[in-house]
Amino acid sequence: MISFALRKILIKLWQFEGAPKLDELITRYPPIRPRNVTAERNEIEALLDNAKPNLRLWLLLCSDLGIRSGTSNKISGKDYDREHGMLRFITKGNVHQTLPVTNEIKTILEPLDHHSSVPYVWQLRHKEHPKKETATKYSVEQLRTEMKKLRLSLGITKRFTPHDLRRTTAVALYKETKNIMAVKALLGHKDLKTTFWYLDHDMEEVDLSILERLKKPFIIAGKEKKA
Repeated sequence: MISFALRKILIKLWQFEGAPKLDELITRYPPIRPRNVTAERNEIEALLDNAKPNLRLWLLLCSDLGIRSGTSNKISGKDYDREHGMLRFITKGNVHQTLPVTNEIKTILEPLDHHSSVPYVWQLRHKEHPKKETATKYSVEQLRTEMKKLRLSLGITKRFTPHDLRRTTAVALYKETKNIMAVKALLGHKDLKTTFWYLDHDMEEVDLSILERLKKPFIIAGKEKKA
């Protein structure tokens, strides 16, 4: 009986007052932006110069090639095309990705076992600690911890992660080429929206002088045509 009466009251309120707008009742918050932390080149070089071989390779894969930290820890001989100097692997998003290997990474990989399924980072760890069973069970969490300890020991106070190294390379590539599709290919994204999500805070404003330069050839051509 009470529920029936309440229903009638709500119907009357709806008819005379109208439905309440959700915007007035619920505060809308903008979506959470991704981290926009990037590392300076000198900070990355300091880490690389002081890192042990296995950590150095992992950092290079994350920074030079922009590969995710978890994937970098799994790269092995089955992913490496030595003849063409290319890495071919499947990303976290199940995307088949092909990336050229930088000379620095190629030099590190050369003496390793390319016929083994043991990841390259693990192989380097095992060379350093051949008697440790954990040398062939090297988690990405351990690598992240080692990176953090090294960063702090070098007096680098900025808090950046392996994923921030990936972002740093993506931002640098975009600024150098202005080619969003090249960044998408580097990061192995399925959707271009994800790539924009990485870079939207780094987009530059439109330069008026560039617009004028784009316009000038057409103006000149138009005048010549009239003449």
